[in-house]
Amino acid sequence: MSFAGLTGKDKNLLTAKDANASDIRSIKITSNKKKSRVVDVSTATIRLMYFESILQDTLQASVGFVDAGNSVRVGLTKKSVVEGLPLEREENVLLKFFDNNGEQIKVTMYVNDHSVVSSESTKEMVVLQLCSKEFLTNEDVRIPERFDGPISEHVKAILTGEKYLNSDKDITQIEDTQGEENFEGSNNKPFFFLNRLAKSSVPEGAPKGNSAGFFFFETSEGFVFKSIDSFFAQEPKKSYIYNMTPDMGGKSIPEGYDGKTLSYEVNNRVNAQKKKMMGAYNTRIITFDPSLFATGESPYKVSYIDSEGKEIKIGGKELPKGNEEFEKKNQPLFTRTVYKVKDVGTLPSGSGLGKEQEQLKKSGDENLEMEKVVNQSIMRYNQLFSSMTTITIPGDFTLHAGDAIWVDAASKQQEVCADDVDKEKGGLYIIADLCHYLSQKETLTKLNLIRDSTGRDTKKRKKAISSNTSKPAKSETPPDVQSSWSKRRNARKVMQDNFLPNIK
Repeated sequence: MSFAGLTGKDKNLLTAKDANASDIRSIKITSNKKKSRVVDVSTATIRLMYFESILQDTLQASVGFVDAGNSVRVGLTKKSVVEGLPLEREENVLLKFFDNNGEQIKVTMYVNDHSVVSSESTKEMVVLQLCSKEFLTNEDVRIPERFDGPISEHVKAILTGEKYLNSDKDITQIEDTQGEENFEGSNNKPFFFLNRLAKSSVPEGAPKGNSAGFFFFETSEGFVFKSIDSFFAQEPKKSYIYNMTPDMGGKSIPEGYDGKTLSYEVNNRVNAQKKKMMGAYNTRIITFDPSLFATGESPYKVSYIDSEGKEIKIGGKELPKGNEEFEKKNQPLFTRTVYKVKDVGTLPSGSGLGKEQEQLKKSGDENLEMEKVVNQSIMRYNQLFSSMTTITIPGDFTLHAGDAIWVDAASKQQEVCADDVDKEKGGLYIIADLCHYLSQKETLTKLNLIRDSTGRDTKKRKKAISSNTSKPAKSETPPDVQSSWSKRRNARKVMQDNFLPNIK
């Protein structure tokens, strides 16, 4: 489909008008004392903030509303929400809200905290802090049992098991892991183990030593357990550009982009000394194998791992380049040393008849391969937050934490009308955090974007992102501005067409 003659809405693009107030359809609070007592405060809501993050286990939301004295009928009288329900703790809240393109978020959350921020004789301003059910359930549950098998199966069991979180949310985004890791629950909370397991997980099919490290988090679509490399293996879900020209209802948005950002801020996160201290690029691990202690063979093993030559998925063209002056000559390069005792013979697998014999055969197997997993996991987590870009766009509820998006901005050059895109900062990013903000005046989505590398790698943008076309962008540069060379060329053409023919 050609874009010629289409308006922004025809192309289903995100335009500035989509930042106008949208539809908060439902904020229904159910009383704990009387289930039939339900009050909808959506029409009295001043603002709604909804949060997702790869760094938090569950969803969070904040609702601010005006609580008048006639909100809830109790007997023959009407009372405020706080008094009439009454609002105490853990009340069920049904949230349903739409953006200006009709995309819906519908989630059930629970009151974790509430506060009165201002009060008058007839009304008060109440702020609810909402959380997911699993956030509260996690405090009620302990895991005493032993788990055997693949880590991804442990994650599913802890999320859905009746004795554990007992969640009924979607878990289809739990990525399969390779190998097995057995562990004892040791009476710890579920989220403690889900995050601990994430650090020692390797995606299925990836060679050990090249890829490790997962994130566990929740979106409105369900729970996610995904590897860092899988983040960067995604194609961008949406594509945005930042420049200073208005979008003209979508007409000035370049082909291949889904919209323009309202704000754009880049924050370099590479502190050279801190990255070295955390072992982001070169680490050493010294392991102690207790099973070899009396065999005459040294129980100690020293392994080195660096970021060079590893088949990892990255967002840009390359990891940040260090200064060659700091390279060690003729000796291993490392900036951090990790000491670990190998997990050998502690929890060998085995079940049913002959369990003891089966476990005995596996007693020399390592439960977690320290050299190939632990160091690589440390490096990937510390590489991931090398740069952060923060953008604000009109409300777009199709986006979720963990999605990949493409962001471009104009290159900073001496010429005001230069039309190059920034080849260093532009490209593929991962949504680390998002906030949907809805008020009586506007609907916005703010995104914190991260990646592990530098450089705009156009190979990663396999196709333009648009709901109505798969044609790639015609140009790598924003068409809204002209370079000085283009202006001079066009000026000469105008002179030739308008003036030269009149000379006799």
